[in-house]
Amino acid sequence: MSTEKDKMLRGELYDANYNPQLIDERNACKALCARYNNSAYEDVEARRALLCRIIGSHKGSFTIEPSFWCDYGCNISLGENFYANHNLVILDAAPVTFGDNVFIGPSCGFHTAGHPLDVEQRNKGLEYAKPIKVGNNVWIGAGVQVLPGVTIGDNVTIGAGSVVTRDIPSDCVAVGSPCKVMKYLPHQQEQ
Repeated sequence: MSTEKDKMLRGELYDANYNPQLIDERNACKALCARYNNSAYEDVEARRALLCRIIGSHKGSFTIEPSFWCDYGCNISLGENFYANHNLVILDAAPVTFGDNVFIGPSCGFHTAGHPLDVEQRNKGLEYAKPIKVGNNVWIGAGVQVLPGVTIGDNVTIGAGSVVTRDIPSDCVAVGSPCKVMKYLPHQQEQ
């Protein structure tokens, strides 16, 4: 028999609001986020230790400025040389994967959770989750929101204030709401 968590991870409709396992996991993660956000800024080691407890996996060096909030944490994967400015939100009911050399401006959100258009299903508290993937060498400007199921390619700049509703190919600058490719860049070798 499938649990609500199994359904969540498969991208099926699941009950996020009344399932004790998912509620307990979210509460534990949010308690760690609150501790991180309220920790002494100069205590770099304690802050990093808290982030290592929150984040599912990371390659090496990474920085996430407070405040930072996520739902589960265990579904987040960070590449090498990851930086996120203040007020990052990652709703990670599905995997959220960041490549190497990703830089995220302040007040950005990565939202894997979505809700049915059917009113009866939505009112029952059902939702779904689709993974988000961000490639290597990506710069995401301030206030960008990335929606469920989006893949952003390598060597991409997403302009400030964009709402990314669809996949963005590699080697481009994309801007807007909804976010669209504005120009393609010459192919760049990964470093």
